[in-house]
Amino acid sequence: MAKRCYYDVLGVSRNARDTEIKAAFRRLAKECHPDRCNGDADAEKRFKEVNEAYEALKDPQRRAAYDRYGHAAFDSGLGGAGAHGFGADFSASMSAMFDDLFGEFMGQRRPRQRSGRERGADLRYNMEITLAEAYEGKTAQIRVPTSVRCDACSGSGAKAGTSPTSCRTCGGIGKVRASQGFFTIERTCPSCQGRGETIDHPCPSCSGAGRVTRERTLSVTIPVGVEDGTRIRLAGEGEAGLRGGPPGDLYIFLSIKPHEFFQRDGADLFCRVPIAMTTAALGGDIEVPTIDGGKTRVKIPEGTESGKQFRLKGKGMPVLRSKQQGDLYIQVEVETPKNLSRKQRDLLKAFEEASNPSTSPASTGFFARVKEFFEGIGE
Repeated sequence: MAKRCYYDVLGVSRNARDTEIKAAFRRLAKECHPDRCNGDADAEKRFKEVNEAYEALKDPQRRAAYDRYGHAAFDSGLGGAGAHGFGADFSASMSAMFDDLFGEFMGQRRPRQRSGRERGADLRYNMEITLAEAYEGKTAQIRVPTSVRCDACSGSGAKAGTSPTSCRTCGGIGKVRASQGFFTIERTCPSCQGRGETIDHPCPSCSGAGRVTRERTLSVTIPVGVEDGTRIRLAGEGEAGLRGGPPGDLYIFLSIKPHEFFQRDGADLFCRVPIAMTTAALGGDIEVPTIDGGKTRVKIPEGTESGKQFRLKGKGMPVLRSKQQGDLYIQVEVETPKNLSRKQRDLLKAFEEASNPSTSPASTGFFARVKEFFEGIGE
């Protein structure tokens, strides 16, 4: 029976681009894979046919030979069938096919070799600072217990005077292959756990890990204007890599202690200040603190009510990595007098008797509306 045209097998035109040929092959290989077709003989035959067509067309030189001579390019040796033909080394061909197919399904081609050096883990350090320190910024010293490179073996894990050797089981690849029928199964090398290297004489200081546990002192710069939850990354200051691998990173997570006077909202600060009833009624000046450790005066107008806010521009927090500055809002709370003396009571009583509706317009108006409401119900 004559072979079908390879282009027809893959369902592409003779002018198809390489990417179109590869996409068609991947789709068809998935559809007729024997594992998905429950041992269907026709599917297995189709699978071999698809693979044969792809092997011929994926290489530009082999494709050019096929376009000129057809199947004779491989049957007569014009295309080098002895070295590259489908029947020459089916197991090796299938292995390469699986690398092309499943390696790219995972987003990248699988590496042919692996290194025994592994990147160290990232570390987290929680640091608490004051609001004033967030305002001014600071440089802090922290002590972090972590894994560092072993000096005795320079991180290799091998005893001084020796070095790691290529794994004898996998030849340094990190994986071993076993053939079952016309399939090739690949798995992690059991001897080196995929590292591709073995250590015959481990370093006595680190037991072959290439790293030891120590406490390190690091300097951390806290920038001006940081907020609660800010994360600072110290590149390369994490855990040392295994057997000379690159270190991980250290992440500093900042939390800000509650302040005695100020509450923060972004770059703005809020401060609640109690004032005497007489100050609210007659007006006056009050002195309030600022986040920079200073103080400033706020003028209270006559007749100020509880809850009134006064804005002090530019007295808030600096904005991170910016020249902008937030504002400070002073919210006054009028304090009701307590523990009055007899004289104070008499004075307040006299004040009440001398008052008129204009003295307390809000309360006078409210109770007037309440009276009208109940009179309306009674009618």
